[in-house]
Amino acid sequence: MNIIETRALSRSYGKRRAVDNLDMHVAAGEIYGFVGKNGAGKSTAMKMIAGLVNPSSGSIELFGTQPRAQRSGQEFSRVGALIEDPGILPTFSALENLMCKAIAIGVVRPDAHCRELLELVGLDDTGATRVKKFSLGMKQRLGLALALVGGPDLLLLDEPFNGLDPESTRKMRNALVRLNRERGVTMVISSHVLDQLDRMATSFGVIRSGHMVRELSVDELHQECGSSIRVRTSDPARALAILEEELPGAALRAEPDGSIIASAPARHAAARFGGAAADPASNATPSPEDIARTLTDHGQLILELAHVERDIEEYFVELMGGADA
Repeated sequence: MNIIETRALSRSYGKRRAVDNLDMHVAAGEIYGFVGKNGAGKSTAMKMIAGLVNPSSGSIELFGTQPRAQRSGQEFSRVGALIEDPGILPTFSALENLMCKAIAIGVVRPDAHCRELLELVGLDDTGATRVKKFSLGMKQRLGLALALVGGPDLLLLDEPFNGLDPESTRKMRNALVRLNRERGVTMVISSHVLDQLDRMATSFGVIRSGHMVRELSVDELHQECGSSIRVRTSDPARALAILEEELPGAALRAEPDGSIIASAPARHAAARFGGAAADPASNATPSPEDIARTLTDHGQLILELAHVERDIEEYFVELMGGADA
């Protein structure tokens, strides 16, 4: 089931289209990395999904429900959002900020709920300190706690790592992963910190000039990127059959130009958290020597053999439309 599904979603401001016919699909339980340049339309798309901005055209489904039915607020009550600046009360403490929202939406046992959230985001020691004295990173963590008030099923987080130092970034990343794994919270996270997204996302969407360029799973991403071997022979079909039989642990695909790409097996989500899938020996790309020896032993004439490295960041930059991303 898709928690979010948009069809030809668009938003115009005057003659400028901030979002242009966006088709987006986020399945239940995913951590969806939303990637794009500044001004690509990420924030505007997330605002429309959160119900903060009305679309100019197109449609949104949340939890399988059409937008007109959503206007009752029932579906939006299941959504937590941190988009652009956190909506905080500067003269209140962190706990008071959370309590205001918790009481307003009718949270049961609000004090215990809010204190748990403060502990989750690492602000449980701030006491009565007014939020206006917080650092940017502390305000960002409070914004995340506010988004979590009421236990939403869907989180929309726009640049949640903004202003955080490396240790705080690690803590927030771990907290988000824990929420996803233990409570099943679906998340859409936009960020320019691609290495952090790669450590936690299970799928990605790349937006350029308001339009979705590509959606792909983490397995597909790591098939596209990383280390691989390109080989071309005089008989591509026969060479592919030989490699599939002799190197069953490799991921093989035939390219339109007749070459064959050999890479490591798809890295499943479990690999990022340990377990059998994380074993390097079971996920290694075949060596050029392995491929050359296998094909030569079966009488194949090798026309080309090359080792290819493709960086994930470079791949996303290409999809986003250039090196100025």
